[in-house]
Amino acid sequence: MSSEAFGDSISPVASEDFRRACGRFTTGISIATVLDAQGAPHGLTVSSFTSVSLDPPLVSICLGHAVTLIETFRAASFFGINVLAEEQRHLSERFARRGHDRFDGVDWRRGQYGVPLIPGVLAAMECKVERRVAVGDHDIFVGLMMYAQIAEGKPLLHFASGYRRLAGK
Repeated sequence: MSSEAFGDSISPVASEDFRRACGRFTTGISIATVLDAQGAPHGLTVSSFTSVSLDPPLVSICLGHAVTLIETFRAASFFGINVLAEEQRHLSERFARRGHDRFDGVDWRRGQYGVPLIPGVLAAMECKVERRVAVGDHDIFVGLMMYAQIAEGKPLLHFASGYRRLAGK
């Protein structure tokens, strides 16, 4: 059956149903980072990080238009991704909260391309912004991965509105 048979009677699911359905997809937790025009570090917790392409090596993050840092990310040429290990839940919670300097007291270093990278993460990546696309109430940032450092460990996971851990080895 063609989708044309539905005509104008098609409508999207309600926001709550959308959130609950998407919450059934287990995601890792990362902190996206950027420097502002004065060189100060900024970042926020994101679960909307994904690989896009192997050749060239592209990744993406999605940031809501209501995010207080959206203009800082829009102005940046590079952004960082810091994939959190399961023992770094405190960082996820810290970078998810508004109204404070998220980097105050947090150890970090400038990467090869200047973006803030957090030590002890499972993966630290620096990405050159290749494209930004406004879709719905979010911007999709596609980045060309310019640097990557990886470490062993278990990931911090999120499923059904809560943090989770891998079982077993």
